[in-house]
Amino acid sequence: MSKEQKDELLKFLSSFPEEKQAIVLWLRDFIWDQYPHCNELIYDNYSAVAFGWSPTDKLGQTFCSIAIYRTNYNIHFGFYWGNEIADPEKKLLGEGNQYRYIRVENLKEFPKTYIKKLVKEAYANSLGKVKDKKDLRKGETIVKSISPTRRPLKKALAEKKNKAGK
Repeated sequence: MSKEQKDELLKFLSSFPEEKQAIVLWLRDFIWDQYPHCNELIYDNYSAVAFGWSPTDKLGQTFCSIAIYRTNYNIHFGFYWGNEIADPEKKLLGEGNQYRYIRVENLKEFPKTYIKKLVKEAYANSLGKVKDKKDLRKGETIVKSISPTRRPLKKALAEKKNKAGK
């Protein structure tokens, strides 16, 4: 599959507001246009639809990603190994061991030039993590996981709490 083949992703995004879908799809094109030789890995999970790009089919070699969350429709453009790339303008959020991201409220404020520089560095960093060059794959869209049910997270947490209370 490739950039043009997005039927499954569209299905996963169908429950989100159209204006949020438009942002997510623009971000997707933004990366595909720069890295058509990489692979898109899609994860349809309980709390978010997330997809990222990797020179292989391995999550650990993902260099950037997009996530849209089910409970608040927040959109993150992130870097799987964000702690390993320079962020001279200090735009990236996140204090964990690895992942860094920016929230994307709208495309007017999305810092395209700055993010292109970060993505370029993240891509080079990701390539350095590929031990066996035979693992390199070119331009595929790969659905890595689909949650068995796509209930909103708040509902799932409430059900879990109710079961614990009985």
